[in-house]
Amino acid sequence: MIDIDLLLALGGTYKKVSQGEIIFLEGGRCNFYHQLVSGRVKWININNDGKEYLQSVIEPGESFGELPLFDGEPYAATAIADEDSILIRLHQSTFHQLIEEHPEIHMAFSKLLAQRLRFKFFLLRELLYSQPEERISSLINYLKDTKHNICQCCGKVKLTRQQIANMTCLRVETVIRTMRHMHDKGEIVIKKGKVYCGVTPVISAHCPN
Repeated sequence: MIDIDLLLALGGTYKKVSQGEIIFLEGGRCNFYHQLVSGRVKWININNDGKEYLQSVIEPGESFGELPLFDGEPYAATAIADEDSILIRLHQSTFHQLIEEHPEIHMAFSKLLAQRLRFKFFLLRELLYSQPEERISSLINYLKDTKHNICQCCGKVKLTRQQIANMTCLRVETVIRTMRHMHDKGEIVIKKGKVYCGVTPVISAHCPN
């Protein structure tokens, strides 16, 4: 979202987090802008029974947990490192100064928040009306269209079956069974346990996966 050199020039600092480490908790106070440099971060809500609902999986270059920076309210979800990761953080007061001095960055965040809100409307519609196969197919097509959590080289879906289950409110067993059926129909490809959208994957030497 924001050039790293600009963040560093304004006093941004790197922070290493280990897989499974909590970055911030739902309901906590926000003091920093967070942007992922490397690794992966999952953004979740957890109910009283300990069940996770996956809001999003953050990839390098993306920011997360921005809402409190704009409305002053607590965090709306919990952020946990999905693997060993490196973040860059900028204090909230400096972030406010940054977006005041760079209206184009402010506009970029407005667009980002609108896209995420649109994604929530999409998921709500699917959860209300769709059967498991339709939910999973619609989610994969949406990720493919938005180029998010999909490898652009080979079409690999970067979400695990459990993460897809947590995002679509399905049981992981249902996701596994449904995706196997989708594979049999040629709608997706499952190769060596990995899921690919569309046609048979062609993995080149430049593919990160």
